[in-house]
Amino acid sequence: MFRRLGISVYPDNSVFEEDLAYITFAKAQGFERIFMSMLEVTRGKAAVAEKFSKIISAAKALSYEVILDIVPNIFDELQISYDDLSFFAELGADGLRLDAGFDGNKEAKLSFNPYGLIIELNMSNDVAYLDNILTYEANEPYIYGCHNFYPQEGSALPLAFFNSCSKRFKKHGIRTAAFVSSQVATGGPWDINDGLPTLEMHRHLPVEVQAKHLFATGLIDDVIVGNAYASEAELVALGQRNRYQIAFTLDLLPTANPVEQEIVLENQHFRRGDITSQMVRSTQVRKDYKQENPPHDNEQIFQVGDIVIGNDQFGKYKNELQIVLEPHRDERKNKVGSIQKDELILLDYIRPWTKFRFKS
Repeated sequence: MFRRLGISVYPDNSVFEEDLAYITFAKAQGFERIFMSMLEVTRGKAAVAEKFSKIISAAKALSYEVILDIVPNIFDELQISYDDLSFFAELGADGLRLDAGFDGNKEAKLSFNPYGLIIELNMSNDVAYLDNILTYEANEPYIYGCHNFYPQEGSALPLAFFNSCSKRFKKHGIRTAAFVSSQVATGGPWDINDGLPTLEMHRHLPVEVQAKHLFATGLIDDVIVGNAYASEAELVALGQRNRYQIAFTLDLLPTANPVEQEIVLENQHFRRGDITSQMVRSTQVRKDYKQENPPHDNEQIFQVGDIVIGNDQFGKYKNELQIVLEPHRDERKNKVGSIQKDELILLDYIRPWTKFRFKS
């Protein structure tokens, strides 16, 4: 399934002109979907329609997919029947995210709405919610899944729980989404905003590292910036990320010679299928590079995340690239750089035959 980037806007707490500038810039960076919150809506139907249709129309003109986040009481607030989604279709939305669920049968019926609106389910519960809905013969192509975000410090999901929740959806081939948190944005649906990530471990990481991690899990198709507004630099960084393979950010040593630099930065790497616990081995490069490689930076204890390349003392393994997974010492290897500390979490996703690259 192809992978996408998304942003969030909060029309009840924002100014249209600022929202428009934000979504326009993000579109130029390759963003394709918008999460739009209606959880804060307390005004009448006409006022809501006017405000939301304006920004949705602008988003659709930019070819965004727009999903509205709603809760069951919104139907009462706006005096809308559960069986008539025409109001949301007339706003121009592509779908509805159900922040709170119904009984399974209701969600299944909603997925057959005559407007072709996507019904996006809350993924952040490790229960058989989706299985219940599918038991009622839901219209699967119109069912998505999306995790929650968590404004309070310390309240977001732990990784193991996130994995378990997400696997419930991925095993059915359902499109999935999760949130990352800008480190500068302050906008959101509530008055508390310590960031808006899905995973607690992401809360204070650079936003592009969060996105790399979510994509690396293989469990998330759409990565959405939960808070608004992310900085232009953050949006550019996200837009430049490779969504389909890990590209480690590397601090390259100034002593790395031109051959080593080319081996690291100009090649498609993959881990050998017969793996070892001590290091990730990229062996194809040793076959392609026969140049001399004198020893340097080879007498220290290599640490987790160091990038080493076999030197002239390493015989047939000269110019093999390795990522260190366990500290060890071997003077037949030159240290050429290190993966940035924030990205060491990505090492867990370099499995047998996994493809990966480096950027400095």
